[in-house]
Parts: sequence; structure tokens; C-alpha cells
Amino acid sequence: MQSDIEITLADKVRRNLRRVIDPEIGINIVDLGLIYDVDVNEENDVQLLMTLTAPNCPYGDMILMESEFAVRSTEGVNLIQINLTFDPPWNPEIHVSDEAKYQMGIL
Repeated sequence: MQSDIEITLADKVRRNLRRVIDPEIGINIVDLGLIYDVDVNEENDVQLLMTLTAPNCPYGDMILMESEFAVRSTEGVNLIQINLTFDPPWNPEIHVSDEAKYQMGIL
């Protein structure tokens, strides 16, 4: 039986990306607002646009590697391209979810 609400591949990718935790802050990268865009084409290739909390983030390589693994582990994904950007710069007041702001003590 098919659900009335179809879960898209992009939604599944975001769900898997929630397992990637920023080790300095202890919150997942989706709620931190580090994922700017998840684009899926007709061939199920995924292009991820993301940022880090700072350009010199000491855990940047680890977060990128874990993000790639999370996308790859999503059933149905074909090719993956991760684009790292700092434009616009990450800003906790703008990008962080309300739940994460509460956890961080800024809400």
C-alpha cells in the first residue's frame, strides 16, 4: 500500500545526514543548518551544497567524509557530488533550527 505522502530521495538523504554530528557542538549538521541544498536529478545523482561552522573548522574533513558516507548509504542514490561553500557564511541566528538553538542555549 502506497502512502499519500511520498518521501523523496532528497528527504531520505537529509534524514541520513541527521546522523552526522558536529563533534564540537554535539548537534547534527542538518539542524545546525550546514546543509544548504540537496539536489537530486532524474538519474538519482545527488549534489549536496553545504558549509561548515567556520572555514578553519578542525573537524571539517571528518564532517565532509561522514556526510559523503551518509549520502552514499541512502538507498537509491547513484553518484554524489559535495560542494563546500562559505557564501553565505554560516550564522547560528539564521541557519540553526529552533530545536538546535534550544539545545545550544540561544533560544
